[in-house]
Amino acid sequence: MAPPYSNNGNSYGSSYSSRPYNNGHQHRQPFGSDSGSTSLFEDMRAIIANASRLSWRFWNERGRRMLLDALLSSARRLRRNLTVRRIFSFPHLLVAIWVVLLLWGERWVFHSEIEDCHWDKWENWPPGADPHHLIFVADPQLIDPHSYPGRPWPLNPLTYLITDNFMRRSYAELQGQFSPDTVFFLGDLFDGGREWKTAHGSFKDPEWGPHPEDEQKHLKRWNRKYGEAYWLREYARFGDIFLGPWVKAGALPDAGQKRRKLIATLPGNHDLGFGAEVKIPVRNRFEAYFGEGNRVDVVGNHTFVSVDTVSMSAASSEVAGRHNVENIFKPTEHFLNDAKWAKQRAVEKELRFLRGETLEPRYNHKIEDLEKADFKDRPSSGDGAPELPTILLTHVPLHRPKGTPCGPLREHWPPTKPPAGQTEPVFPDHRNAITVARGYQYQNVLGEEDSEKLVEKVGNVVHAFSGDDHDYCELTHSPKQGSVPEITVKSFSMAMGVPTPGFQMVSLYNPVDADGKPLGEAGKPTLQTHLCLLPAPLAIYFKYIYFGLSCVAVLALRAFLVPALRLSRFALDPEPAGTAGNSPVLPIFKAKMDDYDSEYGSPATGFSASRYRESGSGSHTRDRSGSFTPGVAKAQAARGASPSAAGEGKKAHKHHHHHQKNSGVGGGKWGWAAAAGGGGGHRGGGPKIEILGENEDFNYGGKWKAASRTKPRAVATVSVVVTEFWTTLWRVVWMAVGFYGWLNWRG
Repeated sequence: MAPPYSNNGNSYGSSYSSRPYNNGHQHRQPFGSDSGSTSLFEDMRAIIANASRLSWRFWNERGRRMLLDALLSSARRLRRNLTVRRIFSFPHLLVAIWVVLLLWGERWVFHSEIEDCHWDKWENWPPGADPHHLIFVADPQLIDPHSYPGRPWPLNPLTYLITDNFMRRSYAELQGQFSPDTVFFLGDLFDGGREWKTAHGSFKDPEWGPHPEDEQKHLKRWNRKYGEAYWLREYARFGDIFLGPWVKAGALPDAGQKRRKLIATLPGNHDLGFGAEVKIPVRNRFEAYFGEGNRVDVVGNHTFVSVDTVSMSAASSEVAGRHNVENIFKPTEHFLNDAKWAKQRAVEKELRFLRGETLEPRYNHKIEDLEKADFKDRPSSGDGAPELPTILLTHVPLHRPKGTPCGPLREHWPPTKPPAGQTEPVFPDHRNAITVARGYQYQNVLGEEDSEKLVEKVGNVVHAFSGDDHDYCELTHSPKQGSVPEITVKSFSMAMGVPTPGFQMVSLYNPVDADGKPLGEAGKPTLQTHLCLLPAPLAIYFKYIYFGLSCVAVLALRAFLVPALRLSRFALDPEPAGTAGNSPVLPIFKAKMDDYDSEYGSPATGFSASRYRESGSGSHTRDRSGSFTPGVAKAQAARGASPSAAGEGKKAHKHHHHHQKNSGVGGGKWGWAAAAGGGGGHRGGGPKIEILGENEDFNYGGKWKAASRTKPRAVATVSVVVTEFWTTLWRVVWMAVGFYGWLNWRG
């Protein structure tokens, strides 16, 4: 006879196929045998068929029931939670406060902080002026694997998300509230842009500029995982954060605006590298997507000259005397040699646009004698050409002596307080100054000769703006550098080591006539600047931490007060036995239940002969609930027990009926329905007796019950406190963290 669940000796799900020998016997052949070309295919098909049959059988027998039980349990638990008492409970009050706090820290604070920087709150132009509004954004430096190479997997993506959302919200508010005419980025758009391999060209480190030792161990992985495709994703990420809000604010100019521009061509050392370590393929890729780093723009009747100073610095590096690095610095050198002529052409083009003329000179395609040619349509040049105030843009700040103070708006270290009677700033003030130093792929300030040459070749520089340092710095340079005032703009990112990020606002007002001659008073400044600070991220997170600790303390105090003051509990009591999700795993057969009832007594009377024993001293016994059993008294009387014992048995019988009435056995307040026809018999399928749990002092249904006789009140109280504290704390934590995650997922 074959055993159960077998088929002629072959068990279900066997991973062997049966094949006959020549003599008629059968054998099992494992996978991969050479008996036939289709044996492996047949084995796999048999495995899939058996798995499908077993899964279908499980679904028919237990799967549907388990799913139904889970759904019913979830629905019942949801119904128990959606009561008025639980919805308007103290833990949910804390959750509501968390929602308001998170909305403030993740949304509203950006609006309120930026709102304080509106143009009309700091501009000071003559009545009727129509200034051009411009904003500088420096060093967004998108966090990537190069930023924190040693961090584990969950922390890096979380850092990307939080820092990106901070810049996205700040920039969206900037565009929405200020609607600037022009936005300039001052380099370091990415943090590791120079590290991601290009699709074309050599990507090897030059022999004079290898990576430092702490990055050598990551080079192989970076070159394998992060190439051109990854850089393109970073380019799209930059566009999502900064170009998206700019387009949403309106690609077309508003009323009163001539044109709207967003210029992000200026490279930083994190985009290309610095000096002789710049890789040409990396620079070609950057310029292909953002534009040339050396350019001239006329904005607000001012000429902006952007210079790729990270490449220019290769000419003055120590390597230039030993190796050929002309391909790095020559493009910038050519641009600076023609910078004045490029400025004149850009100004003339802008004036033509303002006059409503053609943007380019019109020349007929014909051959003329030089004496008869008409040159009136050509751009003017030379000393008589119009000149607009020039603003120099460079990623790396201009040179200054060591210890030159940066002013009171620098956040790292405020200026050293001067001695009594001294009105000028303390010099040198190394803590308040930009450190003059250099290292692998960076240099804090340009070389002295490079700075002087830069100012001279650009010409007519009235102001300079730079980035790179991440903190604010304002100073006026020496006469050798044209006494140019310079502002180093704060980083826009919260991850650049500056507690309070920010950006620079510039208002330009320089009215000119049709020929470019100024109409304002001579000597009057044509630009005004204002530092606008973004929310301080650490201050926001400290508020979260303080309130979180307060929630823990308040919930702990409430948990102690629940048993002391008999407060309504938040934790739900366990579900009654027999309900969906709390049913027994093994089946219960009616025949077995009937045999148990006939053998151990009628459930109507609660008598169970095998559960009670007669004591040697003739005393009566109690069941688990503390009730006397009347059957024991009768048995004692039949065996000749004393009358007093019989009397005690009667009292016990009365006490037992009193307990049945209170406990619900046979249809009391806490009982279950009796069988049809009365008789007190219990055939409802429910429990035979009420089993009192360990936590009888708990609040059940809003009512407190007497303490258990088998468990001390102190232990029950501790259990209530722990359960209540953990339940309320978990409710507040997961709802607050879930809402915070949703806000960050939404951006």
